[in-house]
Amino acid sequence: MELEKRSPEEATFDVRRLPGLTPYAEGWELQRELVGLRGRDGIPDTLVLLEHAPVYTIGRAAKDASNLGAGEEYLKSLGAEVFWSDRGGDATFHGPGQLVGYPVLRLKKLDTHKYLRDLEELVILVLSDYGLEAGRHPEYTGVWVNGNKIAAIGVKFSSGRITSHGFALNVTTDLSWFDRITPCGIKGYGVTSLQKELNAGVSLPEVEERVVGRFRELFA
Repeated sequence: MELEKRSPEEATFDVRRLPGLTPYAEGWELQRELVGLRGRDGIPDTLVLLEHAPVYTIGRAAKDASNLGAGEEYLKSLGAEVFWSDRGGDATFHGPGQLVGYPVLRLKKLDTHKYLRDLEELVILVLSDYGLEAGRHPEYTGVWVNGNKIAAIGVKFSSGRITSHGFALNVTTDLSWFDRITPCGIKGYGVTSLQKELNAGVSLPEVEERVVGRFRELFA
């Protein structure tokens, strides 16, 4: 995939790693703050990396809560939050063992299709570092391995062509959390993780480093 190249000045970006498990509302508020700062050129392009505390989120594509399975109260009884988000997409799960990336970037031009494909390419390249052949689905946004979804993508564009939200890559995620919903509103497909595909333990910090390296290649 041919990606738009940036000048050295524009290539500078910050990486913010949040420790522990971040409640979804805190991550959402942080993004709002960073988007405002980026819009005023108060910060450079920034990649936020984190793990969320267990949470089911619903994006703007959802017409109702039908993809939340038995409903919000049941999901809360499992120990997860339920959050209606302003990102694109439908229902998904975030939790421990899942690497979430929130790029806050000022795009040169607003090309939503290209940006989504670039985020998919980022994850595809990271997975290739582990010897996995990942790819796209012709109908659905995200990254797939052996017919199952390994990474979900949902984004938002603010004024000034500033991006927020991003991707969620299942690394060592407990996949049973996804059994309670219809992930991304897609029926007939399963979800998977890097650990499951490799049938081996995986270091989340190592995956983070690979994400940062590949992010630098694609967006710098």
